[in-house]
Amino acid sequence: MHKRTRRTLWVVAGVVLLLAIAVFLRSKAPPEAARLLPECDGILYFNFKPIRTFLHKDLKPPQRVPEYQEFVDATGIDWEQDLDSAAIALHRMQDPNGPNGPVAYSMVLTGRLTGKRLNTWLDAHAPSREVYAGHTIYEIPSEGRTVRVVQVGYDMIAASNFPTTEKIHSIIDRHRTAALPFAGSTLLQHHYHDVPLLAVAWGVGQIGLPFSESGAIKVFGLSLPLQDDSTIIASLTPGLPLANSIHLRVEEVATDADKAASQAAALSTIVTLARDVTTQLSNDPANVSLRQLLKTAEITQKRNRVIATASLSPSLLSQITNGENSVRTPATLPSQPASK
Repeated sequence: MHKRTRRTLWVVAGVVLLLAIAVFLRSKAPPEAARLLPECDGILYFNFKPIRTFLHKDLKPPQRVPEYQEFVDATGIDWEQDLDSAAIALHRMQDPNGPNGPVAYSMVLTGRLTGKRLNTWLDAHAPSREVYAGHTIYEIPSEGRTVRVVQVGYDMIAASNFPTTEKIHSIIDRHRTAALPFAGSTLLQHHYHDVPLLAVAWGVGQIGLPFSESGAIKVFGLSLPLQDDSTIIASLTPGLPLANSIHLRVEEVATDADKAASQAAALSTIVTLARDVTTQLSNDPANVSLRQLLKTAEITQKRNRVIATASLSPSLLSQITNGENSVRTPATLPSQPASK
């Protein structure tokens, strides 16, 4: 074989190998929206494309309120159809009773969301704005806070109600290095490897903050033996076949194995009691779905970790999605109320 031909083949093989490595690393990397989030106490991520596919039979057609319809007409954005993913950073406030409440949010939204029409709408509703690194940040008062909204890039919006500009500036800065597959916050670097590969929704860190009441975490009205500053890795992963169920996994990192054993026993007791209580409830769809969830729930312990798993039916997941605790768009942007 000619020497030049061999050299060309080696170059081609090297390029192919590098591309293969890049594709592999990208498959293991967190989603771009999550990599843009600033330093925080907890991260939540939702990939709405497969979630919509999973729930398409159970989601009810929305009835648009006038304010939301005006927003759709003005911007051409319909959150129900155009929002593809949402990455949300949770920031614990030092004074939970202060003007900023117990937790602040920073988020990166992706989908068919950006454009001149949105900028026009934001410009009309923002009494002040700031230009940072070539991006216009719109500052809009909302419920005693200032929410900062910016179009970060193509089909990508960022928003934050953190008291200062620090977090929204960080998102813009991180966008410059978004191509690096393992860029991102310290929390993401430490715990994303614990998230299942096919998860359509997940959370890491102190994700109990939004469900906290006086430091304790409450879900479905039950007070769990966890503190809102517990390190938790939670995920939703589609089961097979896709239409039947979705797997819920919640893992808490306890301080030591003894603490994990104690909390695992307490959670097992709560699940047993909840099963007994739900057997006395009526057979409406919500109660049936909750009974099914509790029936599949299992609590295990592995060293200093407590792991809870269960299977969610499409009907229960749609109830949660349509309910009051569903993920909303930034407070400054009109969101479609839950379908009834």
